[in-house]
Amino acid sequence: MKNKTVIYLLALAVFLIGTIEYIITGIIQMVASDLSITTSVAGLLVTSFALSAAIGAPIIIALTINVDRKSILLLMLSIFILSNFITFFSHSFEMILITRILQGLSGGVATVVAMAVATRLVDNEKRGSAIGIILMGLSSSLVLGVPLGTLLSEMMGWKALFVLIGLITIIPLFVVYRNVPTIKEQEPVTIGMQLSLLKDKRIVLAVAVTLFYVGGYSTLFTYLTPFLQASANLTIAEISGILLLAGICSFIGSSIGGIAADKKGPKFTIFTGLLIQILTLFLLPLIGGNLVGIIAVIMVWMIATWSTSPAQQLYLVTLVPKSPDIALSVNTSFIQFGFALGSGLGGFVISSSSVVNLSVVSASTVVLALLMTSMLVAFERTASRKQLMGKCM
Repeated sequence: MKNKTVIYLLALAVFLIGTIEYIITGIIQMVASDLSITTSVAGLLVTSFALSAAIGAPIIIALTINVDRKSILLLMLSIFILSNFITFFSHSFEMILITRILQGLSGGVATVVAMAVATRLVDNEKRGSAIGIILMGLSSSLVLGVPLGTLLSEMMGWKALFVLIGLITIIPLFVVYRNVPTIKEQEPVTIGMQLSLLKDKRIVLAVAVTLFYVGGYSTLFTYLTPFLQASANLTIAEISGILLLAGICSFIGSSIGGIAADKKGPKFTIFTGLLIQILTLFLLPLIGGNLVGIIAVIMVWMIATWSTSPAQQLYLVTLVPKSPDIALSVNTSFIQFGFALGSGLGGFVISSSSVVNLSVVSASTVVLALLMTSMLVAFERTASRKQLMGKCM
């Protein structure tokens, strides 16, 4: 693969951004105590990052679509670095909240642009693998970034962690400056052209797939610890081990999904991933307290879930090859909305029925994603037939 080192360092940047996004969940008690706020108020630091990334990032990308992608990536990484340093000197919740919004905007844009840049640094047949590598950085932030960041926060203070991550981010910033070429659209892209993308039924169905499969994933994974305790009466040590394995499988899934999307095509990979997710989620409550069975099913579920993401991103890139940033940014927003949908749906299930019902509700949500995928395939086949008939006439 061409520019492999550059792509891995772009993945490092996404890893650091992901760590900053998710780290609050690991240090929320420290943050609440230090800022003299309640835990629920500290939770707004998670929400502010997610919403600014979901809503603000697509707007920034849309407004800067004709600007050199290298310049945008350098600017966003610089703002991300600066916001981490500002966090160290902030002593009020309001100031920290502002820096989280800056981190969400800059990090959200940088993540999308990094994926788009990666697809342009490799040959067409390697684009799925390139996206998979970038997403491996994101999944790694869950596996390594959050637990390691939490440990370092306990050792040197949570604000010092932000400075450390800011300093490390200078490495990919320098690599982008030295090794990424100028990347601009060959033809100007207007706001009207961008909005017209949302008229494409394929894009609408594709982001609906993202919303429902990420929502199904988040429904169970957000509350996986209480689910496991209720289902198998596992110890905290056993649950920690399962979570670690789940994280490793998310890393593996990102890699497998990228390779499969290149070799088998994105739609085949998406369909297969969704089907396996549904089967494993429906199977999970039938296993009972069998620890080996629980671990095996969760590992397969995580691999299938994370293998779907690079295929989904690649499919959107193929729909908008001239300006993939727009499609990727919209999809990234729906990923964030999917996390919000799943966590809210899971909370409703727990409060209204039982935690053991989470996997069934999660599976049912993914079924909606599979239905959207089937509609997408049917729509493309119908459109192809009409186009063929038009040529024949």
